[in-house]
Amino acid sequence: MSRVYPFDDAATARAVIDDDGTLVEWNEGARRLLGHSAADVVGRPAARLLAGDGTPPVPAVGRWDGTVGLRHRDGRTVSVWVLAHHRPPGDGHGGDWLVVTPLTGREPSAPDDPLTRAGLLQSPCAIAVYDEALRLRRMNDAMAEVTRLPADRVRGLRISEIGGKPQGEELERSMLRVLATGQPIDVQTVMRIGGEGRARAWLTRLAPVTDAEGRVRGVCVAAHDVTDNYRSRQRLQIVNEASVRIGSTLDVTRTAQELADVCVPVLADFVTVDLLDPEEYGGEPPAGVTAPVRLRRVAHRSVLEGAPEAVAGPEHAEAYPASSPQARSLVAGRTVTASVTGGDTDQWPALTDRGERVRRVGIHSYMSVPIRARGLTLGVAVLARHRRPDAFTGDDVLLAEEITARAAVCVDNARRYSRERETALALQRSLLPRTLPRTAAVEACCRYLPAARAGVGGDWFDVIPLSGMRVALVVGDVVGHGIQASATMGRLRTAVRTLADIDLAPDELLTHLDDLVLRLSDESGDEGGAGEVGATCLYAVYDPVSRRCTLARAGHPPPVLVRPGDGPRLLDLPAGPPLGLGGLPFESAEVELPEGSVLALYTDGLVVSRERDGDAGRELLCRALGRQPESLDATCDRVLRALLPSGGVADDVALLLARTQGLPASQVATWDIPADPALVAPIRKQVVDQLAAWSLSEASFTAELVVSELVTNAIRYGAHPIRLRLIHDATTLICEVSDTSHTAPHLRRAKVFDEGGRGLLLVAQLTQRWGSRHTPEGKTIWAELPLFEEDR
Repeated sequence: MSRVYPFDDAATARAVIDDDGTLVEWNEGARRLLGHSAADVVGRPAARLLAGDGTPPVPAVGRWDGTVGLRHRDGRTVSVWVLAHHRPPGDGHGGDWLVVTPLTGREPSAPDDPLTRAGLLQSPCAIAVYDEALRLRRMNDAMAEVTRLPADRVRGLRISEIGGKPQGEELERSMLRVLATGQPIDVQTVMRIGGEGRARAWLTRLAPVTDAEGRVRGVCVAAHDVTDNYRSRQRLQIVNEASVRIGSTLDVTRTAQELADVCVPVLADFVTVDLLDPEEYGGEPPAGVTAPVRLRRVAHRSVLEGAPEAVAGPEHAEAYPASSPQARSLVAGRTVTASVTGGDTDQWPALTDRGERVRRVGIHSYMSVPIRARGLTLGVAVLARHRRPDAFTGDDVLLAEEITARAAVCVDNARRYSRERETALALQRSLLPRTLPRTAAVEACCRYLPAARAGVGGDWFDVIPLSGMRVALVVGDVVGHGIQASATMGRLRTAVRTLADIDLAPDELLTHLDDLVLRLSDESGDEGGAGEVGATCLYAVYDPVSRRCTLARAGHPPPVLVRPGDGPRLLDLPAGPPLGLGGLPFESAEVELPEGSVLALYTDGLVVSRERDGDAGRELLCRALGRQPESLDATCDRVLRALLPSGGVADDVALLLARTQGLPASQVATWDIPADPALVAPIRKQVVDQLAAWSLSEASFTAELVVSELVTNAIRYGAHPIRLRLIHDATTLICEVSDTSHTAPHLRRAKVFDEGGRGLLLVAQLTQRWGSRHTPEGKTIWAELPLFEEDR
């Protein structure tokens, strides 16, 4: 008995035959009709029940009805009209045939039978009347045309037996509710009826049939074909879904995959998306193309697992000839369709060596839609069907073109964004340091991550060697994103390096940088730009001889300091205003950094996110920096893992870690110089002796000349006290002469008859770098001499 149908099921003779022709079910009605019990026939070939040698012309799939001669158990032949439905495999069972014929309900009804009076039998609406056992009593011509079955043959069958589809049981369940409640019910179903090749949508009205006393005696079924309305709503829903799902990111590949996902399975069984390579057309997609067309597979989607229809994998590039559907639609600039019935799928695909693979899948029709936006041809989407039996219609073409047009704009937006982002990234990479310099003052390591969606920003970092073995550490952040922010970052980084080269104190450097940002803002406004340029910056100078660090910041987050044997802590520095406000002072602070201290400089993108504020982020940063000792490279990776999400960052991130190194006192020598030019010779002798003690005698000649010139100039033109200092590491020897005068020397070319003016020119020729820096007490003239392998 059916799970839905509660009445006597023997009023229909019903049998089930599997696709191999074996009887697998035999009900009581079938026994009444032919006399055979289920034990006699189940598991045996159904053909043995046929009278005569012939078999009816039953199709491989679909539905069949007709009159056949069947063998009764007593040996006679019974002529029976049967209705057979083929049921495809599913729910754990193979394909089979449901064969039914009614045994009761064909006798004429009494004139006063309410089931006879019900009907509107001549109505254009398809109407059928079922009795209290939900068996057909009458149906009008419109319903017979819908079912494509004669009314006198199917009278007495249930609706599930007439339709042979799973939707029939759903309708019976609703009809039972009508019998029980006496209330009408509307049911909407989508199904194929009468062997049609395409499913149609039906709105079915189930109403009770009552007698004179008001008792429910049956159910009247009125079916309305609402296919056009249903498909219009379905297309509108698909277009609405496409507008929501396509373009969720500014990634070309992801957008193309979303287009394929939307079309499968509602519109096609297999979809491919191939795009043109703009580089082959001078960097911009063309307005039109000519065959052959070279395309790159970006996305595909299939109803079958593993997409066996695909003859090209992701990122695979192929030249499609003029006969291919891709090239035909792109060259024509319009949608191209083809189907088996039209005899024009022989060109599928044009790549004949792999065409057999596609034909085995059973593709019977395809539709190739150009992907065009803003007058440019971006690529092509090909939609194919092999599981759905119906070919593409004009409505399908309109729907595919609507979805593709929406996707094309998203693909073009993603393409333009990707190009601008790549340009900005290339610009920023060219402006940021490729490698950090190796210095005697610090061991440094850095990380930079561009924003995942907002576009490249203006974060930067730098390590700048200064005179006297000192080093400057810089981290900055320009407000905004894009190429403009990257360009501004490059200008500010260049300005910082220039200002650092003249050895300005951190607070003075930020003051000059603030003036530059104000000028940039004025220039931006004059050129029609936003008129405002904002930035933050942290500048620190570390001296490995004194092991002291001077820092100043302009609206930038404070650094984190980790001293050996101590926990991480934020340095308390004067905040200072962001760059670009103007008129406000900057203050610096000085801290002592024992050798091995780690200083962490960073930008806001590392510690600030939607999930947490800056304080919480800095607490996480301190926690991540707490594990010591460890290589700086591993520490950088651990910090990024602890603070940043795996899916990309919302803002640029710059992180600079520096571990301080001290210069031993044995590598520094200092002398106080008396104000007597006659004592320069003994000073030179002391320098030579010191270099010998350092095993640097090979550099003595050059060092002696440089020291002699610098000390003589200081005695003649400087002010007391005067001090000479020698510093060396593995590669460099530095000579410094300091005095209390604020006048700086200038390099000039001496004339032929001049008696002086050639000293600094000589120093410049003998050294790799020289310069001067101002100090609170006066100035320092310094010169760097390179040390080679033989010097050490």
